[in-house]
Amino acid sequence: MKHLLTCTAALLTALTLNAKITLPPVIGDNMVLQQQTSAAIFGKAEPGKTVTVKTSWDKKKYSTTADNEKGAWLVRVNTPSAGGPYEITISDGEKITLKDVLIGEVWFASGQSNMEMPVRGYGSQPARGGAQAIVSAKASRPIRVCNIKKQSSLSVQDMCEGKWEKNTPNAVAATSATAYFFADALQNVLDIPVGIIVSSWGGSSIETWITREVFEKEYPDVSLAHLDGLKPVRLKHHDPCLLYNGQVAPLVPFTFKGIIWYQGETNRSQPDRYIRLQQSYVKMMRKLFEVPEAPFYCVQIAPYRYDNGRKTHTAYFCEAQQKAVEGLDHAGYVTTTDIGEYGTIHPCRKQEVGQRLAWLALHNDYGMDAIDAVAPTYKGVKFENGKALVTMNCGNLGISPMGAQISGFEIAGPDHRFVEAKAMRHSKDGRIVVVWNDAVTEPVAVRYCWRNWCVGGLYNNFGIPAGPFRTDDWPLNEADWQ
Repeated sequence: MKHLLTCTAALLTALTLNAKITLPPVIGDNMVLQQQTSAAIFGKAEPGKTVTVKTSWDKKKYSTTADNEKGAWLVRVNTPSAGGPYEITISDGEKITLKDVLIGEVWFASGQSNMEMPVRGYGSQPARGGAQAIVSAKASRPIRVCNIKKQSSLSVQDMCEGKWEKNTPNAVAATSATAYFFADALQNVLDIPVGIIVSSWGGSSIETWITREVFEKEYPDVSLAHLDGLKPVRLKHHDPCLLYNGQVAPLVPFTFKGIIWYQGETNRSQPDRYIRLQQSYVKMMRKLFEVPEAPFYCVQIAPYRYDNGRKTHTAYFCEAQQKAVEGLDHAGYVTTTDIGEYGTIHPCRKQEVGQRLAWLALHNDYGMDAIDAVAPTYKGVKFENGKALVTMNCGNLGISPMGAQISGFEIAGPDHRFVEAKAMRHSKDGRIVVVWNDAVTEPVAVRYCWRNWCVGGLYNNFGIPAGPFRTDDWPLNEADWQ
């Protein structure tokens, strides 16, 4: 019997390999299609061939002709409300049947090592909650993940490696912890299928995820000579366009709901430039995948011991991330001032990161307005009687904690020298933090978590921490980069 099953599996594999139709990794068995939309189904066939796609949920047939150049073809199928499993039949004369297809919510996850870090963790760097997520994973639970294999390329590719996997222990263990915990929280609340496409690479810059066309149009100062073989590649996950070409282009224009993004450590030395780059990336993704209002949620980089922790470039970079998001529609960011680790750039509390991303999506995109999922932000400051009264945007329930000291604040006088400050929630106005240091009698500025390493203690009423902020606009001191 075992020999028969082996032969049958080999025969099926051979038939698939010999089929004339080829499909990208996001189109296959076990996939999730975005519900209630016109979802893209695409691939390659013999040039000029008629390709027919039939969907089992409505028995509709869609036909198109593979182009005469590369044999590329695409149809858009109308998807129902969440459900499944279904089948999709694709034929150009030889039939392929995609099985166990679910309809639900699909999100695209990308970034560098903090997005790549799997549920099982890195060596000696665990992901908290990972063991329980792995051992409790059940294939019957409608969470599916498509992990895209690393591939750097000088030219735009139309194929890459990866596949949709069910919610098994082995699949969960190897999946991005941030993305998985995001999907876990969404699926638990929405009670419908959730699919995550993960395309990430540790240490990658944002530039490498952006197209050549964007650089040529918006950043003429950026050299693209490596793409034409005129200079060597510096790093295959740093230089412009390389990971877009290899790990994103083959997935275009698969239909998804939104994007989650955890990247920035590699770009932290250029906060001002990052504002433009982040916005360019989001606009590019929305255009390429034909989802102009796709939500975009990113994660601020976490506190870490860069330069022994005392310098401030991480805070300037987090400020840039916030400004980038504030300049976009349908966008938000997750704060991490409370979950960094001094000794590792890969903090273990990925479950909180994933949950906070999910709460943003649930609040903004799925009508769950019972919680305030948005981080408190700085609104204004007044100085009186030797103290600073810092007003926060923080929802109707105010900031927390009440009646306790709040860590992470510094205050400065006219000499611009910041010293550690005491801070407490205002006794009468829950939106105000009172900040002071008895040695600073004439305060002129306040900063919060404005160090590479700093543990913050300011939250909204639902435990969402405030990100780094400052009341001054003094420029970055070059000493911060030494």
